[in-house]
Amino acid sequence: MRVVEAKEFGGPEVLRVSEAPAPVAGAGQVVVRVAAADVMFLDTLMRSGWARDFFPVEPPFVPGGAVTGVVESAGPGVDPGWVGRRVATQTAASGIGGGLPVGGYAELALARAESLVAVPDDLDLRTAAGLVHDGRTALGVADLAAVQPGEWVLITGAAGGLGTLFVQLARAAGGRVIAAASSPAKRELAQRLGAHEVVDYTRPDWAGRVRELSGGVQVVFDGAGGELGRTALTTAAPGARFLGYGNAASGFAPIDPEAAAAQGVTVHTLMDITKSGIDWNGALERALTDAAAGRLKVVVGQTFPLEEAAAAHAAIAARTATGRTLLTID
Repeated sequence: MRVVEAKEFGGPEVLRVSEAPAPVAGAGQVVVRVAAADVMFLDTLMRSGWARDFFPVEPPFVPGGAVTGVVESAGPGVDPGWVGRRVATQTAASGIGGGLPVGGYAELALARAESLVAVPDDLDLRTAAGLVHDGRTALGVADLAAVQPGEWVLITGAAGGLGTLFVQLARAAGGRVIAAASSPAKRELAQRLGAHEVVDYTRPDWAGRVRELSGGVQVVFDGAGGELGRTALTTAAPGARFLGYGNAASGFAPIDPEAAAAQGVTVHTLMDITKSGIDWNGALERALTDAAAGRLKVVVGQTFPLEEAAAAHAAIAARTATGRTLLTID
């Protein structure tokens, strides 16, 4: 079978198509014939070698922690009724709050039976692939945030895969959404999805503009992290909830939860979120159902064939990608 391997740590050019033996399902596992594989910002960090302290992988390895496709075979202890079904799943090595997001850039991928979620008949597998990570995270984190009608909600990285979902979920909950994004096209996308206001977070006064619009927001969904995330915290009103799940701006936001609490702001870090008891499979099932019913729009901004994985990584690194980036396998 064809796979894409990171032959060494480095730029996108280290990703190359190789031939590998087909995987065999072990106990509690299935083999999925992959239709689409999610491409995450994290994948680019792992490929570059930046993430070795958190994800101990050594080249060569096959990136990718989430796929959709059709179950081709099942190992011992797995309900044979899964064979032939369309599924969305993490790869066998991946996991919420742990594991290694590897094995997905391939024609065939191993998955744990416990992570399988059936894809509704009315939803195509490419769209579903945009929800394996983002759908479960968006619904789980939105439940934790519990946006109330009339609350002001700031979303950083609002044109990314998760950001586009948070814009819709916050709007549906009755929130007044301020979407922060770096380009006119990205801000226009956020407005089309329901954002009430948009701000350009490349401007030095962007946080002041948020405070001017809202008087202080009640909820922050921070997908940017870094100094942008720290600045986003300054827009929060007393009693606000800050949910930091992203690190697109070179690391998670450097925030002291105790200092924030002294200002009346509750901070939920990514570690807090992963340990919060969210039913992740249930959240993904809800996301897939909502997308199939048209209640949730999945923005797949760009797709690349398997052999162009390097181009997919380059698009993410250049900050030109919007929504979800996928690899597709014919």
